[in-house]
Amino acid sequence: MVKAIWLGIFAAVLAWSAIAPKDYPTWVLEVSPALIGLVVITLTYQRFRLTPLLYWLILAHSIILMVGGHYTYAEVPLFDTLRPVFGWERNNYDKLGHLAQGFVPAMIARELLIRLAVVSTAAWRNFFIICFCLALSAAYELIEWAVAVIAGASSEAFLGTQGYQWDTQADMAFALLGAVTALLFLGGLHDRQLQDLPGTTTK
Repeated sequence: MVKAIWLGIFAAVLAWSAIAPKDYPTWVLEVSPALIGLVVITLTYQRFRLTPLLYWLILAHSIILMVGGHYTYAEVPLFDTLRPVFGWERNNYDKLGHLAQGFVPAMIARELLIRLAVVSTAAWRNFFIICFCLALSAAYELIEWAVAVIAGASSEAFLGTQGYQWDTQADMAFALLGAVTALLFLGGLHDRQLQDLPGTTTK
């Protein structure tokens, strides 16, 4: 039942996102990570089932990607409405996306490192998780750079810099903030859910 609800939400938002998006090439670029994630968790569902927390976080991240793909990150209406409320000079939906880019992968990495017993202590585990999230964020920025070089001026919707010269650095900072926030506030809940998985111990 929960699986059907998850898939139903994913499919409904994906269908909405695909209807007359701002720019179809940008939509493909923005939504493809969510589709890749869906394929991966579908293929691994039976032999390496994740905690419920991770599945819902992955769904939330996928929705963020789909909304950004539909409107482009620089033109999400809700964040245009929030601009005068918070005194923003730009639409900051992309920063929510990069916060999630650190927040969700941090928990995925945490689960894999614990369940596969990759490191022996929590301190080293957290260090590697933060390094991983920063590396992932940097890799995404390199992909954006490659797209910009290949597509030229038409890549602006995908980049979403909105004229902000420190956009790349700010994106990585938000990913770092997301990773640290996830580790600080979700570790306890995650550990409790991991205890329900056979053969899993947390330290």
